[in-house]
Amino acid sequence: MHPAVWLISLQDLDDDARAIQLEAVAGLELLPGQENFVGDPLRMALAGLAEVSRRPYVIESNGEAVGMLTLQAGAARLAGWPDDHSAWLLRGFLIDRRHQGKGYGPLGAAAAVAAAEKLSRRHRTAETGVVLSVHETNPAGLSAYRRAGFEDRGQYLGGSAGPQQTMFRAFAAPGRT
Repeated sequence: MHPAVWLISLQDLDDDARAIQLEAVAGLELLPGQENFVGDPLRMALAGLAEVSRRPYVIESNGEAVGMLTLQAGAARLAGWPDDHSAWLLRGFLIDRRHQGKGYGPLGAAAAVAAAEKLSRRHRTAETGVVLSVHETNPAGLSAYRRAGFEDRGQYLGGSAGPQQTMFRAFAAPGRT
């Protein structure tokens, strides 16, 4: 049986529910070396809540936080995309070290694309998909994003972390599922 994931928008929760989810985020753990690719989970969640263009999510499965991610509007150039507004930026994506290798990465990334598509439809914005950058020395990340339907779009050298791969996944064509 394959795991299932749900994205819980931290912005859409009341204060008590948000506090519970932030506690779960604070308990997420990275493998040694992964801090080079993503930051501290709680800091990322709080930064996402503080900035109107960001939407932080907890990735949950079977009632347990297994990861987190942030979708950001108007920031696609940070991943090497040619403009800021035709794609959502997926950033701060991580799966807890105790849940890695179980399929949550591709499921969470695909769920992020679905969430971004709903946001674009709801707010009638111009994004056509989701873009991200992943460090070239992160083979697990590259593999997970490819399995989630992201396509390589070239090398990005503009970040502070060194060579990265820009990846993009378009929203489903209207009328298709």
